[in-house]
Amino acid sequence: MQDRARGSETQPTARSVVIDVRELTRRFGDFTAVDHVTFDIARGEIFGLLGANGAGKSTTIRMLCGLLKPTSGTAHVDGIDVGRDPEGVKHRLGYMSQKFSLYEQLTVDQNIRFYAGIYGLEGKRYRTRRQFVLEMAGLEGREQTLTVSLPVGWRQRLALGCAIMHEPPVVFLDEPTGGVDPLSRRQFWRLIESMAHAGTTILVTTHYLDEAEHCHRLALIHAGRLAALGTTTDFKRVFDERPIVEIHTADPVAVMNTLDGQTQVETTSLFGTAVHAVLSSRTLGPDVVRGWLAAAGLSATDVVTVAPSLEDVFLDLVSQNRGQGPGVSSDQGLASRE
Repeated sequence: MQDRARGSETQPTARSVVIDVRELTRRFGDFTAVDHVTFDIARGEIFGLLGANGAGKSTTIRMLCGLLKPTSGTAHVDGIDVGRDPEGVKHRLGYMSQKFSLYEQLTVDQNIRFYAGIYGLEGKRYRTRRQFVLEMAGLEGREQTLTVSLPVGWRQRLALGCAIMHEPPVVFLDEPTGGVDPLSRRQFWRLIESMAHAGTTILVTTHYLDEAEHCHRLALIHAGRLAALGTTTDFKRVFDERPIVEIHTADPVAVMNTLDGQTQVETTSLFGTAVHAVLSSRTLGPDVVRGWLAAAGLSATDVVTVAPSLEDVFLDLVSQNRGQGPGVSSDQGLASRE
């Protein structure tokens, strides 16, 4: 099943699996942070790992990087078993953590030279890759600027450039746009898409659901377990037979309380100043909702059926998958606002 989400024009047509994760599990004492997670990622694919803070995204990515040994299960990255050869994996990938990973008291050029030394780059190759990083990050002419004085967006682009100086076939980005303004986030994603177009395999963790639209496929992790796996179209099909009605009202709390008392309303949630209500059947719609509200003495300025957003999907899947297995797969078929 092929889905071309926004920004995913480069989705690979022939699947060559580069990352293969099977029943991956990590326990810390009695606490299971990652619980039997299984997925694979193809060459040139942008794969999004979604979930709330504490869901298990960072623990998963740390295992795939060889930084944390799995308790059980297997994971292969570019043909290397991360459990058996964690050092070998580190040479095959670039890793950018969710925390700023550069030395802020060094200049731009000193950071580039430091990471070049880690990756063993020298001579002509070092000069070529140094120029690449400066151009990619938009920092030409600012080589002697202290990194701490750069705007956050530029620092993140510099961090990405340093992480891929050695041209790795696989790149892991752990919440790379946290704290970055919307324009810089957009520019950052253009860089990611260009890397995928060139054949780099990218796994990115994020809790920004609007960023998930850039990914070719998504995996939703909830409480350490895989709750859903597929494309954005696959995800939104959970609402094929259940309409979502958006209600604009001066009293959203009272509206939610009223609708929650209706057996034909599955869930309600706040979306900004509006209320979203998931109805149990396509035979229901805005007119029925207006009737329920009128009977309760409530008014609404607007009641309309809306297309599902990924935030709707996220809330629905988390609700349905508490204590259950995956709810969506590609065989069948998550803070989104600035």
